[in-house]
Amino acid sequence: MAKKSKGNRIQVILECTEQKDSGVPGMSRYITYKNRKNTTERLELRKYNPYLKKVTLHKEIK
Repeated sequence: MAKKSKGNRIQVILECTEQKDSGVPGMSRYITYKNRKNTTERLELRKYNPYLKKVTLHKEIK
């Protein structure tokens, strides 16, 4: 069962930016939480991409 967000804490999806350009099939996505009040802009984190087998930049989508 999914965890409900309380107050300012919301669930966000991070998607790899480099994989779209490379043409490799599949899509690396991570789910995380952020505080909407403290972090108003979109998240950008460096995460591991198992399809490209390296650490790449992942940006918040939607």
